[in-house]
Amino acid sequence: MFDTIILLSGAAEHSTFPAVFRGHNPLLSVIPVGTSAELEALNPDLLRRARLIGFVTPVIVPETILTRLGYGAVNFHPGPPGYPGWAPAHFALYNRETEFGATAHVMTEQVDAGPIIDVALFPVPAGTSVLALEGMAYARLAQLFWRMAKSLATDPEPPRTLSLQWSSRKYSRRAYRTMCDIPLDIPKDELQRRIEVFGGNHFGMSPTINLHGVEFRAVMPPGGQTAA
Repeated sequence: MFDTIILLSGAAEHSTFPAVFRGHNPLLSVIPVGTSAELEALNPDLLRRARLIGFVTPVIVPETILTRLGYGAVNFHPGPPGYPGWAPAHFALYNRETEFGATAHVMTEQVDAGPIIDVALFPVPAGTSVLALEGMAYARLAQLFWRMAKSLATDPEPPRTLSLQWSSRKYSRRAYRTMCDIPLDIPKDELQRRIEVFGGNHFGMSPTINLHGVEFRAVMPPGGQTAA
């Protein structure tokens, strides 16, 4: 019998989402987790009664957990179907996209590959920064969550899915690192473009040049002028 939601997310969601779920289903048990270790520690009997909800989480749920869940898993991804994987806002800005979004989908063993449940798209204003775009995507994800919260908390049946497909190109941490590896002959406009998008030292990575064994890291300071 469906009686539990496992909420895989950050502290902000842990403090607010359980009350939303219980507002729709007062008998529901909501278990907040944030790490792989916490997931692995969950009792198999509990998993058989549970649905897992991932919300902007970096944790990759292993197949051993997914197959034990009695009522499936849903993930809220901070990017549109065209940007599965790592740091979607960064790559979208680098590619100069004029539209971005957020995606709710069935969680499968492969990251950002499961059937798509719902999508929220929005235009990207000119001059939008990475942090601003991530904030816009989070706001759309919150809207998707509120729209789906009742059915996720009360309906044991799997959510209905759309015919939309994910892009075959999946962005990764390795691809991000590659963008930060700056060749010595890079054109000036390309260097500026990479610094603008990847120069915030997110994930501990910044555009880097190696010269005669010395590493130079470039960042974009608050004033917007390139520095190294």
